Amino acid sequence: MGKLDREVETGLAIARGAGEIALRHFRRGIGFEDKADDSPVTVADRESERYIARALEEAFPDDGLLGEEGSDKPSQSGRRWIIDPIDGTRDFVRGSLPWAVLLGLEADGEVVAGFSYLPALGEMFHASRGGGAYRNGDRIRVSPIGEPARAVVCVNGLNGLTRYGFAPRLLDWLKPFWGVRSMGGCLDAMLVAQGQAELWIEPTGKPWDFAPLKIIAEEAGGRFFDFQGRNTIYGGNCVIVNPALEEEARRFVS
Repeated sequence: MGKLDREVETGLAIARGAGEIALRHFRRGIGFEDKADDSPVTVADRESERYIARALEEAFPDDGLLGEEGSDKPSQSGRRWIIDPIDGTRDFVRGSLPWAVLLGLEADGEVVAGFSYLPALGEMFHASRGGGAYRNGDRIRVSPIGEPARAVVCVNGLNGLTRYGFAPRLLDWLKPFWGVRSMGGCLDAMLVAQGQAELWIEPTGKPWDFAPLKIIAEEAGGRFFDFQGRNTIYGGNCVIVNPALEEEARRFVS
């Protein structure tokens, strides 16, 4: 048994359970309200997070919780579960498919396990520190492509990039790349992790948006950093990239 086998098994089960809750609402259509930051929230977000929090407290009573919809429990173990019950709520309420249940496990300030479940697409990604990254049980790796002419770049939230100094250079910088995509934050990140894209730029996000994506990308051989070059989920933005294009990505966002 690996060091985090129980956490991985439990995290997979909880992510699937939360996904089933969200899918029931998704299939019949659902309204939403705006939070203080103008992001939408639905009854499905809240119901899903309640389920996740209860299940985690039962399985790991000494672990802390941090959730987008208000879960907040101090840790007695040095570990904390970071929860996004529905990542991509705008897609969710419009009936689009690339939304996800995101769970990350942080131990002593480092993300050590993560789960990214896209229920409407039937895709489960997960990883644990030193255990590799997987899609539906199959090992995944980032691509080796380092030439922009053969590489795919994903850029999420283009309207959120305007406040950064590199924004005026963005279109010229993207011109040499083989393709540019904006499929939705979590899905874009997973495309990089499984070698279907090489680089993802995300201008805005919280720890619950990034925690599982970071460990999945890193265990797939990728790199994760914020626009200041720091290896943190608390920077408010991030880049996920394969090693071959890491230097180019760091140079651009800095």
